[in-house]
Amino acid sequence: MIHGRFIRVIVALIAGFTLNAYAKEFPAVPGEYVVKIKNTSMTMNTSSMRMLLGGPVRVISQERGLFVTQRPVIETRGYALQTLQSNALIEYAEPNYIYKVVGNTGSASLPNDPELGKLWGLINNGSSVEGDSGVIKGKTGIDIDAAKAWQIETGSSDILVAVIDTGVNWRHPDLVDNIYTNMAELNGQPNVDDDGNGYVDDVHGYDFAANDGDPMDVYGHGTHVAGTIGASGNNGNGITGVAWKVKILPIRFLGDDGSGTLENAVKSIDYATRMGAKITSNSWGGGGFSQTLLDSIERSRQAGILFVAAAGNSGQDTDSSPEYPAGYQVDNVISVAAIDPSGAVADFSNFGKTTVHIAAPGVNISSYTMRGLESWSGTSMACPHVTGVAVLLLAQDMNQSYDMIKNRLLSSARPLPALRGRVATGLVNAYYALTNQIAPLDPDDPFNWQKTTETVSTAHPYADRTKATYTFTVPGAKKISVYFSRFETEASYDKVVFKDATGKEYGNLSGRIGEVFSPAIDGDTVIMEFSADDSVNAYGFDVGGIAYQN
Repeated sequence: MIHGRFIRVIVALIAGFTLNAYAKEFPAVPGEYVVKIKNTSMTMNTSSMRMLLGGPVRVISQERGLFVTQRPVIETRGYALQTLQSNALIEYAEPNYIYKVVGNTGSASLPNDPELGKLWGLINNGSSVEGDSGVIKGKTGIDIDAAKAWQIETGSSDILVAVIDTGVNWRHPDLVDNIYTNMAELNGQPNVDDDGNGYVDDVHGYDFAANDGDPMDVYGHGTHVAGTIGASGNNGNGITGVAWKVKILPIRFLGDDGSGTLENAVKSIDYATRMGAKITSNSWGGGGFSQTLLDSIERSRQAGILFVAAAGNSGQDTDSSPEYPAGYQVDNVISVAAIDPSGAVADFSNFGKTTVHIAAPGVNISSYTMRGLESWSGTSMACPHVTGVAVLLLAQDMNQSYDMIKNRLLSSARPLPALRGRVATGLVNAYYALTNQIAPLDPDDPFNWQKTTETVSTAHPYADRTKATYTFTVPGAKKISVYFSRFETEASYDKVVFKDATGKEYGNLSGRIGEVFSPAIDGDTVIMEFSADDSVNAYGFDVGGIAYQN
């Protein structure tokens, strides 16, 4: 559980330093600060300086009273600086800034992997992204902010992440260096449990579907997940994972057809716990509530493991219709929804204002399968983005508990208009998480604009083959958006399309969404075109107002 005292500390750090969180923060060594002592004539050794500054100390210049001190990385920069500067013996304190060469046309933070440009979830430049969900126009900056995050942290081979899935192609040249190896089994005798963990020849993990020590992937799903988490970065080969360095423990319980049993799911989670994993990535789901599965996740929590799970691909509200394992109310679980390159929630993605914690890129995601580099979509593809960011956070400070990592992921998530009311926080952001910042408000979010009042509704439910057009104008507005107090149509089939006064289309809404704003439309006029087929007649919608920018 996250203890009340811990929650109060985090709230105090966030609430007390909101203004600092929105200010530009230049890259610095996480948790390190340079301080100058006012009275340089004071004779102080490192032990007394440690007591004065409240953390480990390095000397820059004893003569000038300059030292480097370390603070817990969980503290925001603003909180740490204020704490140090409130000490009457300290003249000033500042971050231990990072400097780089000037004049190099390259970027020191970007890896040299040739397929990096295909990974919009890491770096989105606004290009169109093609994949199994068709071609989608990207929006610059709708990503996890990997380029800035990599200036701070790129991962660690000391972190063990269990990929519980269809197995992993552990021989893949861009994964092999980041695959876990059980040295006792590698150097032991065949058909012998050399390390005494109850499993024979589990050199690179275990296959519970076939009950043997080779978790080699056949389906390709687990390999795709593993590539997003931790394909080797900056090795001049293929893609990179969110974490350039990590140790991936392949665990196979989903067979060649992508399905598996409760029995083997529980065995997989317990195996990951036994092997000392810090994080498990779980891009799978189905079945009803299971006390057996819940108990295994609880055992992983007791072992300090973060359990990252795909929210599911049913396009439903899990607040009212939970899916598992993402829906289990255990505080080491993080449920992950999927967005597309434009920042919209994927139409297949489950959502839930309280039960889905965070969103991540999950549409047209390029990673490895058994056939090579392929682009797949699903909350299965969103889940490993969050897992990868969790690796970066843990690499920054290995002493952090799962609840600290979870809190940093959620409190730093970036708000997006499409995620309001759909997930508990926003889009996972590696840079804000690593720097302990609260993401700034989105100026393009209609929630923050001025509003008029409108009351327009469909029939409840609407009729077969309904076709209706609505036009709203706010004279002089530069941008405009429709606010729905309730929106519920048959997903994918009955939709509302939004256009400006010239007929240019800006997007559409479909499905059981609830409270939502439409896409932002340039100009002072929005045209809504509602069309329905002759199958399912849902509630419809209620327009509650128009948001606008002058």
